[in-house]
Amino acid sequence: MKTRTANVWAIVLAAGEGSRLRDLTTSPDGTAIPKQFCSLFGARSLLEDAIARAGSVVPAQHICTIVADQHRTLWSQNAGVRTLPARNVFAQPDNRGTAIGVLYSLLHVLNQDSDAQVVLVPADHYVEAESTLARALRAAIDRLERSPSQVVLLGLEPEDADPELGYILPGAADPHGGYAVAQFIEKPSTAEAREIIAKGGLWNAFIVGASARTLLHLFLPRFATIVTEMQLLLGRYLTVPGGDWIPLIDFYERLPLLDFSRDILQDQTARLSVLPVPRCGWNDLGTPRRVGQTLRRAGSSRTTADSLPHPACLNLAVQYHRLEGLR
Repeated sequence: MKTRTANVWAIVLAAGEGSRLRDLTTSPDGTAIPKQFCSLFGARSLLEDAIARAGSVVPAQHICTIVADQHRTLWSQNAGVRTLPARNVFAQPDNRGTAIGVLYSLLHVLNQDSDAQVVLVPADHYVEAESTLARALRAAIDRLERSPSQVVLLGLEPEDADPELGYILPGAADPHGGYAVAQFIEKPSTAEAREIIAKGGLWNAFIVGASARTLLHLFLPRFATIVTEMQLLLGRYLTVPGGDWIPLIDFYERLPLLDFSRDILQDQTARLSVLPVPRCGWNDLGTPRRVGQTLRRAGSSRTTADSLPHPACLNLAVQYHRLEGLR
């Protein structure tokens, strides 16, 4: 008999450049290190944290990550990535935005499991109460059992009116503890964010659960040509011994930059539902301000750790305090 998670996969999104955090993620020799390969407190990298987060809800052999080929030196040394089966590390030729990364990952997963359900887990989050988020992830997976055609988003109960985050405005309640998605609101002003929260708005954490085929179909109304060509090229690469990487590189050079929330989800809210998540000390480490906010909330006792997983893994706490000292 199949277990409940027999077809559930987690895709850890780790292909970005993290350019908004460049002031903190540039090493002393001037090398820019994407934030997912950095450590917040000097222990595990953010990518390792995300892989462990995925492991709380899916079988170890079903944890995957999407990375960029130009970061190979970093992810090939990463302790979390090295625990994954080689077939579950999806190296794309370049970062062309979250939508392209999700599409590339979905096709890889479907190549292994045509009935796959997936959870998308970003690799640039901090979560204080991991057990709270894990319960919400399991609730999203349970919901997919009942409503396999739905796309489930986790919406975090806001802890403040933050203008640097995206928000989800819930609509009508459903019988299973979720809500329809009435509207996405990206980076409102602080005053607008307060009004959104007063109406029940939630932080959009970009944590998504759905059938892999359902997510794939979301691309088709606008980007069918991209889907078809990527399926063809990736299929050849994966099935032909010594598959040719050059056509995929050429294909990526022609691709537009596409954002998954803006370009894929935003116009298809009828297919979406949102599950509210209680406050769990979640933060998106997208800017230096948010890193500093997280450090202050977590307490100064954790910001002095200096044991690094490997030399390339910058300690963001040390970098933040160094930068503040220069101002």
